Amino acid sequence: MKNTTYVAFAALGLIWGTNFIFMKWASALITPGQIVLLRVFFGFVPILAYALFTRSLRWHHLRYAHHFLVMSLLATAIYYYAFAKGTSLLPSSVAGMLSGAIPLFTFVTSFVFLRDEALTARMAAGIGAGFLGVLLIAQPWHADSATINLQGVLYMVIGSLSLGCSFVYARRFWSGIDISPVALSTYQMGLALIIIAAVTDFTGLANITTDTRAMLGVSLGLGLLGTGLAFILYYTLVQKLGAVAASGVTYIPPLVAIVIGTVFAGESLRPDHILAIVAIMGGVYLLQTGRKRLQVMTVK
Repeated sequence: MKNTTYVAFAALGLIWGTNFIFMKWASALITPGQIVLLRVFFGFVPILAYALFTRSLRWHHLRYAHHFLVMSLLATAIYYYAFAKGTSLLPSSVAGMLSGAIPLFTFVTSFVFLRDEALTARMAAGIGAGFLGVLLIAQPWHADSATINLQGVLYMVIGSLSLGCSFVYARRFWSGIDISPVALSTYQMGLALIIIAAVTDFTGLANITTDTRAMLGVSLGLGLLGTGLAFILYYTLVQKLGAVAASGVTYIPPLVAIVIGTVFAGESLRPDHILAIVAIMGGVYLLQTGRKRLQVMTVK
């Protein structure tokens, strides 16, 4: 059982890490909105099939429709669009590095809106180191430089913030509600698909079919694996390891994105990028270990 859990852990990190190169390929042919539309569609189909197979959907779940709507915006539509837009403006490796800051934004939004967790010096140092890494990538003091697109960095920050807010919303309003993660994912992605389809311009969508690599990247890489299977793997890890331990998977995607971007896509990796990813990953480590230490002290 442990070996299966470790395989799922590694598989999820690898899948999420490959998402950035798939988005980069697709961005050369279709718009970010169209990328998200296809991603959610190809991810929703297997999740819906799994939910129907396991009989996870119930009519009485409709009473929570307003919560499903909020989650579909925060954790799917806005988050996916911001990441697709940011990746289209940045090297895929840089976008992957910035995704490593998701746990930092999650904690900050939780601390601001829930006020249910104390801030220790270790955790504060982790937050500071993480955001220093983001600044090292953005380099706003070189605003006239063409090396990094600041708008792309901003979109990645917006996506991370949106996902962080979704965790806060889920903790605030889903506590005590008896609904399976599979059902929540199905409703969330189904509503997101409707919303995205309503606001997306379909003009030029067929361009994706002219490049087999990009089409497979969107449908299989981003959709079936990066969204559908990834949701199932993540919730499996949460059930087996707990939310804190499962969150450790966020260390893997930035490293995978860097390897793919530099080795296979020919993207350059500057020394300040290496320092930035060390700062971000180090910050996440300090934050997570600080939280664990605080929990132990609280229990004692």
